[in-house]
Amino acid sequence: MSRKGTRSCSTLPAPAGATGRSDRTGRRLLAGVVAVGTVCAGLSAVPASAAAPEPVVSRGVTIPAFYTPPTELPTKNGALIRTEAMPLGLSIPGLDGRPMPGTATRLMYRSTDSADLPVAVTGVYIEPTAAWKGTGPRPLVAVASGTMGQGDQCAPSFALQHPLTLNGDTVSVGYEALAIYRILSTGAAVVVTDYVGLGTTDRLHTYVNRLDQAHALLDAARAAHAVPGASITAASRTGLYGYSQGGGASAAAAELQPSYAPDVPLAGTYAGAPPADLTSVMKGIDGSALAGALAWSISGFAQADPDLRAVVDANISATGKAALADASTMCVGDALFGYGFTKSNKWTISGKSIGDIITADPRAKAALDRQRIGTLKPTGPVRLATGVQDDIVPHSQARKLAVDWCNKGADITYDAIVLPNLGNKILTNHLVPLITDQGDAISWLTDRLSGKAANSNCWSMPIQL
Repeated sequence: MSRKGTRSCSTLPAPAGATGRSDRTGRRLLAGVVAVGTVCAGLSAVPASAAAPEPVVSRGVTIPAFYTPPTELPTKNGALIRTEAMPLGLSIPGLDGRPMPGTATRLMYRSTDSADLPVAVTGVYIEPTAAWKGTGPRPLVAVASGTMGQGDQCAPSFALQHPLTLNGDTVSVGYEALAIYRILSTGAAVVVTDYVGLGTTDRLHTYVNRLDQAHALLDAARAAHAVPGASITAASRTGLYGYSQGGGASAAAAELQPSYAPDVPLAGTYAGAPPADLTSVMKGIDGSALAGALAWSISGFAQADPDLRAVVDANISATGKAALADASTMCVGDALFGYGFTKSNKWTISGKSIGDIITADPRAKAALDRQRIGTLKPTGPVRLATGVQDDIVPHSQARKLAVDWCNKGADITYDAIVLPNLGNKILTNHLVPLITDQGDAISWLTDRLSGKAANSNCWSMPIQL
């Protein structure tokens, strides 16, 4: 059963910039954002025979009805709920008439959230035009996107159809297309998850939630096998790929695969700049160009975790709550323009930073400690790369993840990307390694999908930066 009927709601007004969103749906989502206020009934599940709900509009973008989950969900994780053909925004006709780099199918599938409740997640499967030249059947790469935002219009699948959304109310750029298309060129199939609540209109996106992201990514890999016309087989090797938010998702998925999805044949994982320690990461993004991401994480965790919800209620000011609600419908471009370089002490009652408040509150600290990646041994080989100058997703906490995994006997290829300081807190130290490491990351993953063994360099950690 969908949680749509059990979601509480707030009495706060809609934020500036979100007036285009359907009032009914907007208020339901804002409930999760501020995570405080009056609980109201009246969001009971709508019978299947009821009239179709009004379209959801987020910052001037109408979200297709496909993204509205049904009230009843399948019983099995990874089960397909619905599919439809999806045009790729960057596609050209091939000599054989097939589109390049492949044919896309939009997906909705079942997963399980961090509260162990069923949830509908969307994404896209892409059948490549290129032939697979490696050993074994065509493999599958499950891609976890980097930060796209928290508004439904920011969903990675939507961005693959609309590479640039620019309408005066929102700015979304499908920057992950480069990595996805490079993977498709190897002949591997690709499935991309939209994560929990990003695109789907029944809840707020739980940004950087370890369990939600890992489950959504692993269940996307399961769902891909049921896509009509997919050429992958039960014997196809599976790889995980992600950078930044996606790096955290792929890292968490590699850890959780043995217990959550032992049926997914994981051959290798790329985790670039993973946010493994959220207390450290929150301090890194506070006051940076990507300060809006701090609002997304606070809102998402306040929705999912009662302990953090209580801390938000007690410490975030009216100004802060309005900012959280406003940011909840933003994509990355909107957040850069709207909240770039904002310091979180502007959002609190005490004037202390959110990081300091969390550190001082045992409930909040424990809640974020539960999100820590590195407490479990990942399945199969993992390539972990991080820029030594990264000040948004701090290099030190990503390196510690590699050390933690190595100490557990994991097969880790650690790569410290050495670049000059390209500007403090302006995203360049975080984004440039994404581009400079991409070719090596895909080559490494392609080798794993071909059955080649990895060469762990855990032995070198004491001398690695």
